[in-house]
Amino acid sequence: QVQLEESGGGLVQAGGSLRLSCKYSEESAVGWFRQAAGQEREFVSAINSHGGTTRYSDSVKGRFTISRDNARKTIYLQMNSLRPEDTAVYYCTRMSATFTIRLGSWGQGTQVTVSS
Repeated sequence: QVQLEESGGGLVQAGGSLRLSCKYSEESAVGWFRQAAGQEREFVSAINSHGGTTRYSDSVKGRFTISRDNARKTIYLQMNSLRPEDTAVYYCTRMSATFTIRLGSWGQGTQVTVSS
């Protein structure tokens, strides 16, 4: 399975912003997931291969924006109005076109820490 490469995490104060990046080699739908310490990994957002369809979890809707630049083979997750509960390791992975099946394996992820 193909792994994607996440980057852009860091430490930010509540209310701040971060932009995560996900480099890929094969064009496909891509999803962002996150896993907080001691919790299950959860879906955050997804985007189709052309960028025309996106999906968000209720917890990030209106605060996070997913986009892609296929020329740079990069998916972005712009995270605004960050909250301490957004603290987690964030992962990106290939998804099916309907966003229902994960096609890729998990990479190293990138840590996002939001301080209160």
